[in-house]
Amino acid sequence: MNNKHGLAQSIASDDKETVRNLEHAYWRCAQEGDLDGYLTLWNKDFLGWPDLYAAPVRKDHIADWISKGLTFKLMEFKPAGIQVTGTMAVTCYWITGELLDDEQNSVLKGTVRIIHTWLKNGSNWQIISGMSMPEPVTTK
Repeated sequence: MNNKHGLAQSIASDDKETVRNLEHAYWRCAQEGDLDGYLTLWNKDFLGWPDLYAAPVRKDHIADWISKGLTFKLMEFKPAGIQVTGTMAVTCYWITGELLDDEQNSVLKGTVRIIHTWLKNGSNWQIISGMSMPEPVTTK
C-alpha cells in the first residue's frame, strides 16, 4: 500500500470519528439546554432548514427553540451515513425524541431525518448547513 494513501485513509478515518463525536455532543448540548456549547458547533455562515422552521435560518436563529425554554429528550440516534471529503463532512441519521416545554410537557414527539454538512477550519469542525424533516407516516 502506498504510504500517502494510507495516511490519507487514516486522516479521513480520524475526521469521521471526530465528526461522529461532534454529532453526539450536539444532542448532548440540546438535551442539557447548553446554549453556549450548542452555538459553538455552528459556523458563523450557517444556512439551513430545520423542520421546526417555516423558512431557512442562519446561525442567529438556530437556537431560538432553546432560548424559548424548550429542551430535547433523545430516545434513539440511528446513523445512516457519513462522508468526509477534504474539509467537508456530511452526516445523515435519524433521531427519535421529544421536544419538551419548560414544564416538561411534550410539544412534539417523533422521528426526524437529519443531514448536517460540517466544515473544517484548522482543527475545528462546525456545521455550515443542514436540513431535517419528519419521518413520513406510512400506511399499509
